[in-house]
Amino acid sequence: MKYFVIGERELVLAFALVGVQGSAAVTRSEALDSFFRVTGRGTAITGAPAEEERPKVLIITEQVADMLADEVINWQMRGDYPLIVEIPGIQGHLAGRKTMTDAIREAIGIHV
Repeated sequence: MKYFVIGERELVLAFALVGVQGSAAVTRSEALDSFFRVTGRGTAITGAPAEEERPKVLIITEQVADMLADEVINWQMRGDYPLIVEIPGIQGHLAGRKTMTDAIREAIGIHV
């Protein structure tokens, strides 16, 4: 299965060490360009990758998810590949965001 990561430079480098391609994004325009390339919409400069070349899982940081909130929601509603997974960035979780553990505990009703 092919993965791709969009986030801070250090995070992208860390994922590259285990063989996952990615692109660093600090601004909304950088994040949007990478998102469009990975999801197959392409850009005027890079074009769209062929269906078989697209990753099946897109890993994005919470910061990137905030920058691309509308695009990410629209993509997830389509139910198409790549599957989008949000992870904390280098600085940790953003304030006000639930961790995966918190979300699971809330969903199954366990309060410790």
